[in-house]
Amino acid sequence: MLINVIKLVLLLLLINETSLPWNFLPDTFTAHQGFRVISRLFIYILTLDLGYRTLIWSYKKRKGIRLDRNDNVTLGLKNLYYILVAGGIFIIGLALFGVDYRTFFTSISIVAAAIAIVTKDYIIDIISGIILSFSSYIKTDDYIKTGELSGKVIDMTLSKILLLNDDDDIIAVPNNKAFSNEIVNYTRKASKKVTIEFEMQLASLYTVEDLEHSMIQVLEEFKPYIEEDSYYLRIEKIHADSISMKFQYILMRMNRTIEKEIRKKTVRRVVNFVKQNAVELHDRAARRD
Repeated sequence: MLINVIKLVLLLLLINETSLPWNFLPDTFTAHQGFRVISRLFIYILTLDLGYRTLIWSYKKRKGIRLDRNDNVTLGLKNLYYILVAGGIFIIGLALFGVDYRTFFTSISIVAAAIAIVTKDYIIDIISGIILSFSSYIKTDDYIKTGELSGKVIDMTLSKILLLNDDDDIIAVPNNKAFSNEIVNYTRKASKKVTIEFEMQLASLYTVEDLEHSMIQVLEEFKPYIEEDSYYLRIEKIHADSISMKFQYILMRMNRTIEKEIRKKTVRRVVNFVKQNAVELHDRAARRD
Protein backbone atom coordinates (compact mmCIF):
# COMPACT_ATOMS: atom_id res chain seq x y z
CA MET A 1 0.00 0.00 0.00
CA LEU A 2 2.84 2.41 0.94
CA ILE A 3 4.60 1.67 -2.36
CA ASN A 4 1.45 2.58 -4.31
CA VAL A 5 1.17 5.88 -2.38
CA ILE A 6 4.80 6.68 -3.22
CA LYS A 7 4.11 5.89 -6.89
CA LEU A 8 1.07 8.18 -6.88
CA VAL A 9 3.05 11.06 -5.30
CA LEU A 10 5.88 10.56 -7.80
CA LEU A 11 3.36 10.55 -10.67
CA LEU A 12 1.82 13.84 -9.51
CA LEU A 13 5.29 15.43 -9.21
CA LEU A 14 6.20 14.29 -12.72
CA ILE A 15 2.96 15.62 -14.17
CA ASN A 16 3.38 18.98 -12.45
CA GLU A 17 6.75 20.07 -13.83
CA THR A 18 6.54 23.41 -11.96
CA SER A 19 6.40 21.70 -8.54
CA LEU A 20 9.00 22.37 -5.85
CA PRO A 21 11.42 19.41 -6.44
CA TRP A 22 12.09 20.48 -10.04
CA ASN A 23 12.94 24.06 -8.98
CA PHE A 24 16.30 22.81 -7.74
CA LEU A 25 17.21 21.58 -11.23
CA PRO A 26 18.68 23.93 -13.86
CA ASP A 27 16.25 25.10 -16.55
CA THR A 28 18.59 23.81 -19.23
CA PHE A 29 18.32 20.33 -17.72
CA THR A 30 14.52 20.25 -17.34
CA ALA A 31 14.05 21.73 -20.82
CA HIS A 32 16.26 19.08 -22.42
CA GLN A 33 14.48 16.71 -24.81
CA GLY A 34 15.92 13.64 -23.09
CA PHE A 35 14.62 14.72 -19.68
CA ARG A 36 11.14 15.32 -21.08
CA VAL A 37 11.06 11.95 -22.87
CA ILE A 38 12.24 10.05 -19.77
CA SER A 39 9.74 11.87 -17.56
CA ARG A 40 6.96 10.95 -20.01
CA LEU A 41 8.14 7.32 -19.89
CA PHE A 42 7.87 7.31 -16.10
CA ILE A 43 4.46 9.02 -16.27
CA TYR A 44 3.25 6.38 -18.75
CA ILE A 45 4.56 3.41 -16.73
CA LEU A 46 3.34 4.77 -13.37
CA THR A 47 -0.11 5.59 -14.78
CA LEU A 48 -0.35 2.14 -16.35
CA ASP A 49 0.89 0.41 -13.20
CA LEU A 50 -1.48 2.25 -10.85
CA GLY A 51 -4.39 1.74 -13.24
CA TYR A 52 -3.58 -1.98 -13.53
CA ARG A 53 -3.29 -2.45 -9.75
CA THR A 54 -6.50 -0.51 -9.09
CA LEU A 55 -8.38 -2.57 -11.67
CA ILE A 56 -7.05 -5.87 -10.25
CA TRP A 57 -7.87 -4.82 -6.68
CA SER A 58 -11.44 -3.77 -7.53
CA TYR A 59 -12.03 -6.93 -9.58
CA LYS A 60 -10.77 -9.26 -6.83
CA LYS A 61 -12.83 -7.40 -4.22
CA ARG A 62 -15.98 -7.67 -6.35
CA LYS A 63 -15.41 -11.38 -7.05
CA GLY A 64 -14.29 -12.20 -3.49
CA ILE A 65 -10.87 -13.48 -4.64
CA ARG A 66 -7.95 -13.38 -2.20
CA LEU A 67 -5.28 -10.80 -3.07
CA ASP A 68 -2.62 -13.52 -3.41
CA ARG A 69 -4.75 -15.57 -5.82
CA ASN A 70 -5.32 -15.15 -9.58
CA ASP A 71 -7.93 -16.28 -12.06
CA ASN A 72 -7.95 -16.19 -15.84
CA VAL A 73 -9.12 -12.54 -15.97
CA THR A 74 -6.35 -11.24 -13.69
CA LEU A 75 -3.78 -13.28 -15.65
CA GLY A 76 -5.16 -11.84 -18.89
CA LEU A 77 -4.91 -8.31 -17.51
CA LYS A 78 -1.35 -9.00 -16.38
CA ASN A 79 -0.37 -10.20 -19.86
CA LEU A 80 -2.04 -7.17 -21.42
CA TYR A 81 -0.20 -4.93 -18.95
CA TYR A 82 3.16 -6.42 -19.97
CA ILE A 83 2.35 -5.84 -23.66
CA LEU A 84 1.39 -2.20 -23.07
CA VAL A 85 4.51 -1.56 -20.97
CA ALA A 86 6.78 -3.12 -23.61
CA GLY A 87 5.07 -1.19 -26.41
CA GLY A 88 5.28 2.10 -24.49
CA ILE A 89 8.98 1.63 -23.68
CA PHE A 90 9.72 0.87 -27.35
CA ILE A 91 7.86 3.94 -28.69
CA ILE A 92 9.28 6.29 -26.05
CA GLY A 93 12.72 4.80 -26.67
CA LEU A 94 12.38 5.86 -30.32
CA ALA A 95 11.37 9.35 -29.18
CA LEU A 96 14.47 9.51 -26.98
CA PHE A 97 16.60 9.23 -30.12
CA GLY A 98 14.44 11.77 -31.92
CA VAL A 99 12.72 9.22 -34.17
CA ASP A 100 9.01 9.60 -34.86
CA TYR A 101 7.40 6.17 -34.50
CA ARG A 102 5.11 6.72 -37.54
CA THR A 103 8.09 7.57 -39.73
CA PHE A 104 10.01 4.65 -38.24
CA PHE A 105 7.37 2.04 -39.10
CA THR A 106 6.78 3.52 -42.54
CA SER A 107 10.47 3.58 -43.43
CA ILE A 108 11.13 -0.02 -42.38
CA SER A 109 7.95 -1.55 -43.77
CA ILE A 110 9.90 -4.30 -45.56
CA VAL A 111 11.92 -5.12 -42.44
CA ALA A 112 8.73 -4.98 -40.34
CA ALA A 113 7.09 -7.46 -42.72
CA ALA A 114 10.06 -9.81 -42.36
CA ILE A 115 9.97 -9.47 -38.57
CA ALA A 116 6.21 -10.16 -38.60
CA ILE A 117 6.77 -13.36 -40.60
CA VAL A 118 9.53 -14.55 -38.27
CA THR A 119 7.56 -13.74 -35.11
CA LYS A 120 4.18 -14.79 -36.54
CA ASP A 121 3.80 -17.87 -34.31
CA TYR A 122 4.72 -15.94 -31.19
CA ILE A 123 2.28 -13.13 -32.04
CA ILE A 124 -0.50 -15.68 -32.69
CA ASP A 125 0.29 -17.32 -29.33
CA ILE A 126 -0.02 -13.94 -27.59
CA ILE A 127 -3.35 -13.12 -29.27
CA SER A 128 -4.70 -16.62 -28.55
CA GLY A 129 -3.52 -16.32 -24.93
CA ILE A 130 -5.35 -13.02 -24.44
CA ILE A 131 -8.56 -14.47 -25.92
CA LEU A 132 -8.32 -17.59 -23.73
CA SER A 133 -7.51 -15.52 -20.64
CA PHE A 134 -10.65 -13.43 -20.98
CA SER A 135 -12.85 -16.37 -21.93
CA SER A 136 -15.11 -17.91 -19.31
CA TYR A 137 -14.40 -21.49 -20.39
CA ILE A 138 -10.90 -21.94 -18.90
CA LYS A 139 -9.80 -20.80 -15.49
CA THR A 140 -6.80 -21.53 -13.30
CA ASP A 141 -7.18 -24.75 -11.25
CA ASP A 142 -9.50 -26.21 -13.94
CA TYR A 143 -8.64 -29.72 -15.11
CA ILE A 144 -8.63 -29.71 -18.91
CA LYS A 145 -7.65 -31.84 -21.87
CA THR A 146 -6.41 -30.34 -25.14
CA GLY A 147 -5.26 -32.69 -27.88
CA GLU A 148 -3.43 -35.56 -26.18
CA LEU A 149 -2.39 -33.47 -23.17
CA SER A 150 -4.34 -33.12 -19.94
CA GLY A 151 -3.76 -31.59 -16.53
CA LYS A 152 -4.67 -28.82 -14.10
CA VAL A 153 -4.20 -25.24 -15.33
CA ILE A 154 -1.67 -23.63 -12.97
CA ASP A 155 -0.79 -20.55 -15.03
CA MET A 156 -1.61 -18.76 -18.29
CA THR A 157 1.33 -16.74 -19.63
CA LEU A 158 1.67 -14.59 -22.75
CA SER A 159 2.57 -17.56 -24.94
CA LYS A 160 1.87 -20.72 -22.92
CA ILE A 161 -0.68 -22.50 -20.76
CA LEU A 162 1.04 -24.41 -17.95
CA LEU A 163 -0.57 -27.73 -17.05
CA LEU A 164 0.22 -29.97 -14.07
CA ASN A 165 -0.45 -33.55 -15.17
CA ASP A 166 -1.16 -36.66 -13.10
CA ASP A 167 2.57 -37.41 -12.79
CA ASP A 168 3.16 -33.92 -11.30
CA ASP A 169 5.03 -32.86 -14.45
CA ILE A 170 4.54 -29.29 -15.67
CA ILE A 171 3.61 -29.18 -19.37
CA ALA A 172 3.81 -25.93 -21.35
CA VAL A 173 1.15 -25.92 -24.08
CA PRO A 174 1.38 -23.14 -26.73
CA ASN A 175 -1.68 -20.90 -26.53
CA ASN A 176 -2.39 -21.25 -30.25
CA LYS A 177 -2.33 -25.06 -30.00
CA ALA A 178 -4.86 -24.98 -27.16
CA PHE A 179 -6.95 -22.34 -28.95
CA SER A 180 -7.11 -24.25 -32.25
CA ASN A 181 -7.66 -27.70 -30.68
CA GLU A 182 -10.68 -29.06 -28.88
CA ILE A 183 -10.62 -28.27 -25.16
CA VAL A 184 -12.43 -30.52 -22.69
CA ASN A 185 -12.91 -28.88 -19.31
CA TYR A 186 -13.64 -31.68 -16.84
CA THR A 187 -14.00 -29.27 -13.93
CA ARG A 188 -17.02 -27.57 -15.54
CA LYS A 189 -18.81 -30.84 -16.27
CA ALA A 190 -21.49 -31.87 -13.82
CA SER A 191 -20.08 -35.41 -13.85
CA LYS A 192 -17.26 -37.34 -15.42
CA LYS A 193 -17.00 -40.89 -16.72
CA VAL A 194 -13.70 -42.44 -15.65
CA THR A 195 -12.22 -45.38 -17.51
CA ILE A 196 -9.50 -47.71 -16.20
CA GLU A 197 -8.02 -50.06 -18.80
CA PHE A 198 -6.15 -53.25 -17.95
CA GLU A 199 -5.28 -56.68 -19.31
CA MET A 200 -5.07 -59.99 -17.49
CA GLN A 201 -4.42 -63.65 -18.22
CA LEU A 202 -7.51 -65.78 -18.87
CA ALA A 203 -6.11 -68.41 -16.51
CA SER A 204 -6.29 -65.89 -13.65
CA LEU A 205 -9.98 -65.16 -14.18
CA TYR A 206 -12.80 -67.34 -12.89
CA THR A 207 -15.71 -65.21 -14.03
CA VAL A 208 -16.08 -61.60 -15.10
CA GLU A 209 -18.81 -61.17 -12.49
CA ASP A 210 -16.44 -62.16 -9.67
CA LEU A 211 -13.89 -59.57 -10.78
CA GLU A 212 -16.54 -56.85 -11.20
CA HIS A 213 -18.00 -57.55 -7.75
CA SER A 214 -14.52 -57.49 -6.21
CA MET A 215 -13.69 -54.12 -7.80
CA ILE A 216 -17.00 -52.55 -6.75
CA GLN A 217 -16.55 -53.86 -3.22
CA VAL A 218 -13.13 -52.23 -2.80
CA LEU A 219 -14.61 -48.84 -3.80
CA GLU A 220 -17.30 -48.93 -1.12
CA GLU A 221 -15.65 -46.05 0.80
CA PHE A 222 -15.96 -43.80 -2.28
CA LYS A 223 -19.69 -44.36 -2.68
CA PRO A 224 -20.59 -40.69 -1.90
CA TYR A 225 -18.51 -39.57 -4.89
CA ILE A 226 -19.73 -42.12 -7.46
CA GLU A 227 -23.12 -42.26 -9.15
CA GLU A 228 -25.16 -45.24 -8.04
CA ASP A 229 -25.22 -48.20 -10.48
CA SER A 230 -22.70 -46.49 -12.80
CA TYR A 231 -20.07 -49.23 -12.37
CA TYR A 232 -19.48 -51.23 -15.52
CA LEU A 233 -16.78 -53.79 -16.35
CA ARG A 234 -16.56 -54.12 -20.10
CA ILE A 235 -14.68 -56.72 -22.13
CA GLU A 236 -12.73 -54.84 -24.78
CA LYS A 237 -10.86 -57.61 -26.59
CA ILE A 238 -10.23 -61.34 -26.11
CA HIS A 239 -6.81 -62.71 -27.08
CA ALA A 240 -5.55 -66.30 -27.20
CA ASP A 241 -4.47 -66.38 -23.55
CA SER A 242 -5.43 -62.94 -22.19
CA ILE A 243 -8.32 -60.52 -22.06
CA SER A 244 -8.43 -56.69 -22.29
CA MET A 245 -10.98 -54.95 -20.09
CA LYS A 246 -12.27 -51.52 -19.13
CA PHE A 247 -13.71 -50.67 -15.75
CA GLN A 248 -15.90 -47.56 -15.88
CA TYR A 249 -17.76 -45.45 -13.37
CA ILE A 250 -19.18 -41.90 -13.21
CA LEU A 251 -17.95 -39.37 -10.69
CA MET A 252 -20.68 -37.03 -9.43
CA ARG A 253 -18.22 -34.14 -9.48
CA MET A 254 -14.78 -33.84 -11.04
CA ASN A 255 -12.23 -34.36 -8.26
CA ARG A 256 -8.68 -35.26 -9.27
CA THR A 257 -7.62 -36.34 -5.79
CA ILE A 258 -10.54 -38.75 -5.43
CA GLU A 259 -10.10 -40.02 -8.98
CA LYS A 260 -6.40 -40.79 -8.40
CA GLU A 261 -7.22 -42.58 -5.15
CA ILE A 262 -9.94 -44.66 -6.83
CA ARG A 263 -7.64 -45.51 -9.72
CA LYS A 264 -4.90 -46.61 -7.30
CA LYS A 265 -7.28 -48.82 -5.30
CA THR A 266 -8.80 -50.34 -8.45
CA VAL A 267 -5.47 -51.22 -10.06
CA ARG A 268 -4.17 -52.73 -6.82
CA ARG A 269 -7.37 -54.72 -6.47
CA VAL A 270 -6.90 -56.20 -9.96
CA VAL A 271 -3.31 -57.17 -9.11
CA ASN A 272 -4.37 -58.78 -5.82
CA PHE A 273 -7.25 -60.56 -7.57
CA VAL A 274 -4.90 -62.05 -10.17
CA LYS A 275 -2.38 -63.04 -7.49
CA GLN A 276 -5.05 -64.61 -5.27
CA ASN A 277 -6.49 -66.62 -8.17
CA ALA A 278 -3.01 -67.74 -9.22
CA VAL A 279 -2.34 -69.05 -5.70
CA GLU A 280 -5.69 -70.87 -5.62
CA LEU A 281 -5.04 -72.42 -9.03
CA HIS A 282 -1.59 -73.54 -7.88
CA ASP A 283 -3.07 -75.11 -4.72
CA ARG A 284 -5.72 -76.94 -6.74
CA ALA A 285 -3.10 -78.29 -9.13
CA ALA A 286 -0.97 -79.43 -6.17
CA ARG A 287 -3.94 -81.28 -4.60
CA ARG A 288 -4.65 -83.06 -7.88
CA ASP A 289 -1.05 -84.27 -8.05
